[in-house]
Amino acid sequence: MKTIFIYLLLPLLYIANSCVAQVDTVKDRHVTIPTIDLSADTSRQVIVESGTPDVYQGHPSTVLMPDGKTIFCVWTHGHAGPCGPMKRSDDGGKTWSPLLNTPDNWTKVYNAPTIYRLPGPDGHYRLFVFAVRGPERTINESYSEDDGKTWTPMKGIGLTTIVPFSSVIPIEGGKKLLAQANIKPPGATDEKGNLIGQSISADGGFTWSPWEIVLKIPGLSPSEPGIIRSPDGKQLLCLLRENARKLGALYMVSNDEGKHWSEAKETTPGLFGDRHNPHYAKDGRLVVTFRDVGPLSPTKDHFVAWVGTYDDIIKGRAGQYRIKLLHSYNSYDCGYAGLEQLPDNTFVTTTYIKYRPGPNKNSIISVRFKLSETDKMAKKIARR
Repeated sequence: MKTIFIYLLLPLLYIANSCVAQVDTVKDRHVTIPTIDLSADTSRQVIVESGTPDVYQGHPSTVLMPDGKTIFCVWTHGHAGPCGPMKRSDDGGKTWSPLLNTPDNWTKVYNAPTIYRLPGPDGHYRLFVFAVRGPERTINESYSEDDGKTWTPMKGIGLTTIVPFSSVIPIEGGKKLLAQANIKPPGATDEKGNLIGQSISADGGFTWSPWEIVLKIPGLSPSEPGIIRSPDGKQLLCLLRENARKLGALYMVSNDEGKHWSEAKETTPGLFGDRHNPHYAKDGRLVVTFRDVGPLSPTKDHFVAWVGTYDDIIKGRAGQYRIKLLHSYNSYDCGYAGLEQLPDNTFVTTTYIKYRPGPNKNSIISVRFKLSETDKMAKKIARR
């Protein structure tokens, strides 16, 4: 009987350990890989929506449609301000539409909206936008059945949060969806005391399970999870901001479709940053955009990308190189970016940033690049 009891307890012990584990940290906190600077190349930049002396454009999210050229972008007016602005590009981000019509109550939700194209268990895909509403910070969602032509009003899904879902990823062959966000501990008054919560949808995104706490680290503040699947499809990797600013960034993995997560570890210094958005290049390498917060980084406070492999992250290797995409003229107030890859291998990453000195506040801007170009630049730096 004692043996049976121990085996029944093991899953609970695993969850508890993953929630309160200590963190392995890196010793050398310098960025040791080359950094390419594209931030002054205005030919790569497309303004989606300009800031003005009075209007701050913030926290965009994008989604690329299956045609490989239609991109939707949603964002807020003001830092963590009201949602509502949405534009569409029909040419892979080279030009953008006027502001699109959205339901009136989109202006009643706020704080870093995210947009996804999500499969239902029947194989049908829908577009979803998630945002936050009210002082209780409930997650609201709106969806489109017709590829973004029309949208439903925002409606609560019964979960409270700090920001809406930072990641939503299909699991179990697309039968379910796994979503994560940073949530406030019950009764906490300090928003930096974040927990990572996880919710599951079995109906394509219409309803969501109650939060399950998957990461809690005393003294640290993990937040804004960015999840990607391993190249062989067997593992999930979650990259995390560390908002107490005691560590540079965190990661954890799951080998059972998110049922359990490993202990969190600190990333290599080249990934020290906030709001990681990982995306595979067609050659299998990994591109991750984020706001650089590395204390010893040559691009601290600016909008950057890291280029390497999935195994580089898992094995604690530095990666291949980094790219300074845009220079921030408003301290570190940038990032929260969409990242899409077009059929011709062009990456289009869209962020909010004060990209020029002067009175105008943050704008929404896209940057375009190909790894075939940046690989050559990295080789030139390595030969110096």
